[in-house]
Amino acid sequence: MNHTDVLIAGSGPTGLTLACDLALRGFAVRVIERRTGPHRESRAKGLRADSLAIFRELGMAEPLIVAGTAEVVLRKYFDGKHINDTPTPADGGLLIGQWQTEEALRDRLAGLGVHVEYGAALSGITQDEEGVRAELADGSAIAARYLAGCDGGRSTTRKLLGIPFEGNGETEPAMVIGDVRAPGLGRDAWHQWFTSEGGGMLLCPMPGTDSFQLQASPEQDEHGEPLPPSLESFQRIFDRCAGMPGIRLEDPTWLSSWRVNVRMATRIREGRVLLAGDAAHVHPIAGGLGMNTGIADAAALGRALAAALTGPDADADAVLDAYETERLAVASGVLADTAERYERVVEAVRTPGRGTEVAMD
Repeated sequence: MNHTDVLIAGSGPTGLTLACDLALRGFAVRVIERRTGPHRESRAKGLRADSLAIFRELGMAEPLIVAGTAEVVLRKYFDGKHINDTPTPADGGLLIGQWQTEEALRDRLAGLGVHVEYGAALSGITQDEEGVRAELADGSAIAARYLAGCDGGRSTTRKLLGIPFEGNGETEPAMVIGDVRAPGLGRDAWHQWFTSEGGGMLLCPMPGTDSFQLQASPEQDEHGEPLPPSLESFQRIFDRCAGMPGIRLEDPTWLSSWRVNVRMATRIREGRVLLAGDAAHVHPIAGGLGMNTGIADAAALGRALAAALTGPDADADAVLDAYETERLAVASGVLADTAERYERVVEAVRTPGRGTEVAMD
């Protein structure tokens, strides 16, 4: 059986940050990912200043700073008319696609001799006082002193441990999202169209690409049911909200839906297995705190695991319990904060000239 100090399930920003942190400290680390390869989706597109500070410590912030955009103009429209332009707060953050963040982390990790193992799905967990045995779907197994579940909101790690994911969520999507091209639309601003009838569409130019991240209220069919995301639906929503007949959306490279979910794990430690990122908590996107909270989780877990791996066994429980206590408290605060920010945005966009900037107040 293969052995390592820490096995990380999940190769998103949380898992990759943790892997870089531990590898830099000299620990043996492996990263498994059920997907067959990396994605190129914009997803969580904002890095906050504290995340960039963590990346500086890991030695991989500069490529992101060069590739990203520090200042973004929010261009607000109402019922098709341009109302105003407002800058985003100068908070030291960065607009950049999640795939680019992950790529920079993978490159840094590869420089440390570690590569993501794709097509490796976790299927079972057993543990004792000495370590963890992770069983994979292909029948193989990996032995590790610790396992970190960084495998997202539908975390297999969390489910295998039987940890409740408490909270509430909507069954219907609040938003359809995707990456599209919009030839002819200016890339000098994040376009935000809202209407007096309700709903709207946002198109944010993603740095280093010729695509926009699209966010929109879902279309409904004749029965009032939300239609799934599609290029045709995106175009109809754009035509209704923007009223710019010369712009045709094309080349959708990512199509998805987003539902409001406010949930957190009741515990994020089960012996030698720990959770971080979306595996531990999910919440509204307002304020861009999701990925950034996961990155902070990873930094905290890196410190805790380093102490547990190098210190006396008697101290390991204390440092890992302290991680759980600290990050559960942070997650609880973020859930309440983002839920309030989301409601603020929903209310604000009914007023001409107001947009997503209210989430940053």
